[in-house]
Amino acid sequence: MALIRVAILFLMVATPAVHAVQHTVGGNSGWNTNVNYTSWASGQTFAVGDTLVFTYSSNHGVDVINQNDYNNCNAGNALQSYTGGNTNINLTQVGSMYFLCPTPNHCQEGMKLAVNVQSGSPGASSPSGSTTPSPPSTTKSPPTGAAGIFGSINHLMLGFSLVLAALVGHI
Repeated sequence: MALIRVAILFLMVATPAVHAVQHTVGGNSGWNTNVNYTSWASGQTFAVGDTLVFTYSSNHGVDVINQNDYNNCNAGNALQSYTGGNTNINLTQVGSMYFLCPTPNHCQEGMKLAVNVQSGSPGASSPSGSTTPSPPSTTKSPPTGAAGIFGSINHLMLGFSLVLAALVGHI
């Protein structure tokens, strides 16, 4: 019985915690013109609990908008507007979210972002790129890097925990 308690304690301690991911929008380029945000977003997996980190200069801003305003580069109906150079936006629900820079002509120059927020394990690392975005794909990419490794370990540890719990219940 003591061995089972030690095994349960080990599984509880050894199971790595899954943490939300902070996605620096545009990678090293940040929120700026001449970045391909469609390409950048395609290398990410966005999940509820993650945060989008927008880093930008004083001649930019971040507007949260709807899909129609995203498609038409319309900043006139912003749901939320941010300025100040550093904006963190928490992803709190599953679905598509749309962003643009409200500075005249910046959206038309490609400074807009569409993300598809999934439920489940958090995203990948932040590659960067350069030009014109479009709405996000609805297919979820498998997690890569640390998120993929820890996600797999979490599933394995959860499986062991369930088997162990079943065994304890039968002893």
